[in-house]
Amino acid sequence: MDWNDNPEQAVFRADVRGMVESDLPARYRETGDEEYNGWQGDRKSDDTDVRQAAIDWADALATRGWVAPHWPAEYGGAGLSPMEQFIFKQEMTSSGAPAVGGMGVQMLGPTLIVHGSDEQKAEHLPKILSGDVAWCQGYSEPGSGSDLASLQTRAERDGDEYVINGQKIWTSGAHNADWMFALVRTDPEAPKHRGISFILMDRHTPGISLRPLINMADRHGFNETFFEDVRVPAANVVGELNRGWYVGASLLDFERSNIQGAMAARRTIAEMVDYVTSDEGKDKSRLDQSDSLRHELAEDFIESEVLYNFSFRIISMQNSGLIPNYEASTAKMYASELMQRLARTGTKVFGLASNIWDNESEYAPMKARFTRSYVSSISGTIAGGTSEIQRNVIATRGLGLPRG
Repeated sequence: MDWNDNPEQAVFRADVRGMVESDLPARYRETGDEEYNGWQGDRKSDDTDVRQAAIDWADALATRGWVAPHWPAEYGGAGLSPMEQFIFKQEMTSSGAPAVGGMGVQMLGPTLIVHGSDEQKAEHLPKILSGDVAWCQGYSEPGSGSDLASLQTRAERDGDEYVINGQKIWTSGAHNADWMFALVRTDPEAPKHRGISFILMDRHTPGISLRPLINMADRHGFNETFFEDVRVPAANVVGELNRGWYVGASLLDFERSNIQGAMAARRTIAEMVDYVTSDEGKDKSRLDQSDSLRHELAEDFIESEVLYNFSFRIISMQNSGLIPNYEASTAKMYASELMQRLARTGTKVFGLASNIWDNESEYAPMKARFTRSYVSSISGTIAGGTSEIQRNVIATRGLGLPRG
């Protein structure tokens, strides 16, 4: 691996950094990690200033094709190489700039480009790029999480439509989404991986209802989704019928590096150091009183650099035409566990002040960021594949150990 930018990459990095410095709205320069529900939430905000910030930022990215930097140029993306994508994400995350387009850009768009019909691409890709339509994912079910292929939501053919009945859970962002892509069982007699189809549906179709799930950090990020005789055009099936498992598995080819996690950890540590060395922060920090806390923060910083190198290894493989496997599980597991450790360190640094939950309180250090992230980061080792599942992948595919 070469850690240095070549001349072309250096020019590209400077271009991205300059655009962020000149065009990023104040909304995102001032917002802490726990303060907002992302760009997709902002676009539906009741606050006109917040909505305008989301629009302005989307427009700034769109002028360069950077709403979907990993999409081919022929579909409205920037056609960036894997290494350029890596640099782009580095600069975006280190500055706190939000990605635009959510799951539509990151997940559904690449899937439609590979597996979608010409009609599906023409209908959905432009609306994803313009930000007119936001998407959510219907995968997990109450009894089908890590073993997703056991899902039971049924879709039965009725003329030119499918009638869908069942339930999904942990549907992130569904309350802010316009459409959903989902895995449904279309052949209950087939082996569980081979009777599943990938289907698109308007989230406001009659028969779809949501129940908010409020997490222990008192935030509404995900939902339960219920389907009662929901009618969806058969033309909305993406790819081959009953082969949806393999369509879904093609998602996120270049979204596995977890460079966002590494850069977010770096940024959080840097902001903590800036705060505790300020006049306000010195009075609220215990760092001056504890060698062990200073050592713990130093270890967190070292671990953020380890994560960066895990990420760099993955992107270097992709840039050479290789497909990461257990390497992606290593980065995912390490990132989610690091964010938990970093949140714990933050609560220790601010001692009793970390009991303050109100981020508007004058006594809350850094707007209670670590108090809130201490709670919200717990789910990080569950979402996207539990740490236990990731360790199994590392053991079997990485170390060649036998399955238990």
